[in-house]
Amino acid sequence: MAEREAIIVKNNVDGYLIQQHVLNDRRVIDYFFTIEQFIIHKDISYLETQRQFRRAVFEEEQLIDDYILAADGHETVSKEELYRERKKMPRQTIHSEKNRFSYDRLEAVKYAERWWNDYNPAYKQFDNDCTNYVSQCLRAGGAPMRGAPNRKEGWWYGDSKWSFSWAVAHSLRWYLSGSEKGLKAEEVSSAEQLMKGDIICYDFTGDGSWQHTTVVVEKDADQMPLVNAHTTNSRMRYWGYEDSTAWTPNIQYKFFHITG
Repeated sequence: MAEREAIIVKNNVDGYLIQQHVLNDRRVIDYFFTIEQFIIHKDISYLETQRQFRRAVFEEEQLIDDYILAADGHETVSKEELYRERKKMPRQTIHSEKNRFSYDRLEAVKYAERWWNDYNPAYKQFDNDCTNYVSQCLRAGGAPMRGAPNRKEGWWYGDSKWSFSWAVAHSLRWYLSGSEKGLKAEEVSSAEQLMKGDIICYDFTGDGSWQHTTVVVEKDADQMPLVNAHTTNSRMRYWGYEDSTAWTPNIQYKFFHITG
């Protein structure tokens, strides 16, 4: 915040108990934790919100540990899955300029705001829900689906089935890099170039495994993106994720400007 010349004017913290039990003679409490930060950044103000699913561990009534149960947007992809995805991605490129679409960024952002802390019953909810949520935002903006029923091809959802690119961060990142038909994107070099409704992909460890996806919903006073996300449900979060438990100095980003 200091580097951005931003000030947290007010910080609200709330939570509620989900369950408690005894594990290895220790009392364990699972709970939801909500943080709201009212931020003034130069000449604009906004409310950033995060929700975390956490576990507190007590030994003889003394708190000995407290940690996030649902990793902060972090998807785990096996090396076998990565190998399969990397082998297939070059075949995702389809050299066609037909079927262009007009992307409604306002509708995508409206959807992102409506469902950032809720789950549309029309879609399956995943434990790692970030990419599923972003795909829904893209669809709300009019992005056309293609490739069904082959889960390894295209980008689609329907009849309780979906493509890997719809729900897996790693797959969506490579799909956006290669698709030239239907949902398409242009990779840009910096976050500042993104617009509302655009997409950021995250490789927290820098090892080539893309684990998280967010959607741009606003810009701060420096025209840097503020994003919404699921898994750790977040609204108007600064795009860099330096406050994430998954962040490492090796983090890599991909910035995708959705094109029609």
